[in-house]
Amino acid sequence: MTNTNNTHDFVRLIKKYPNRRLYDTQTSAYITLVDVKQLILANETVQVIDAKSNEDITRSVLLQIILEEETGDVPMFSADALTSIIRFYGSAMQGMMGSYIEKNINAFIEVQERMVEQSKTLYGNQIGPEAWAQFMNSQAPVLQNMMSSYIDQSKNLFVQMQDQMQGQTYNMFRAFPFVTPTKPPKDE
Repeated sequence: MTNTNNTHDFVRLIKKYPNRRLYDTQTSAYITLVDVKQLILANETVQVIDAKSNEDITRSVLLQIILEEETGDVPMFSADALTSIIRFYGSAMQGMMGSYIEKNINAFIEVQERMVEQSKTLYGNQIGPEAWAQFMNSQAPVLQNMMSSYIDQSKNLFVQMQDQMQGQTYNMFRAFPFVTPTKPPKDE
C-alpha cells in the first residue's frame, strides 16, 4: 500500500494486541498513541490492525488520537460543529459530507503549503518555528478573511450542487406514471 499524500513509499504497520498495546512492526517495539500521533505529524502513513483478527482499525485509533486532542486545552471543534457532524450520520447527505469535509481539509492544506513555500521564497530557510508563528499571528486577520471568502464560495457551490441534485431528482421521478411530484419551492 502506498499513499501519494506524503513522501514515504510504505505504510508503517502497527499491530494492536488484546491488552490494548500497540506494536510498531518497523522498530519491533511497543508504542503509545502519542507515538502514533508523532508518526503522523512526521508524515508517516500508518495502518493499525488488530493482531488477533487482522481487522484494519486505523480509523478507530485515529479517532482516539483526535478525542485526546479535543479533550486538551485547545480543541479544534466546537460543540456546535460536533453536533452538526453527528446529525449527518444516517442522513442522505452522510456520504457527501465526508467527501466535502475531506476536500475542504485538503484545500486548506494546499493553502498552508503555498504559504510555507512563499515564505521560503522570500526568506529562505532562515525563518524558524518562532518567526513562522509570529508571521502567522500577524497574518491571522488576512487568513481569516481568506478562509471566510473560501467558506462562502464553498457554501455557494454546495447549495448549487444541492439544487442541481434536487432538479435531477424531480426530473427523474416525473417520468414515473404513478407519481407526479410537486416541484419544490425555490428559496430566494
